Amino acid sequence: MNQGPNPEAVGRVAAEHLGPLLYALEVCATAMDDADRDQDSRYYRALADLLAEAGGKVAAGHET
Repeated sequence: MNQGPNPEAVGRVAAEHLGPLLYALEVCATAMDDADRDQDSRYYRALADLLAEAGGKVAAGHET
């Protein structure tokens, strides 16, 4: 019986593929910008920022 996501496994996959995941999220955010879907764009960029922070990286274009 499936007990839901395995946080350790999810974290391992995210860590192994962090760069492509961050890129894909930025592509989604840019597409949302182009479609005037600002709330969706902010969501994808916030998600990328969370993943980047957890992985010890700065998301593209989000340096402070």
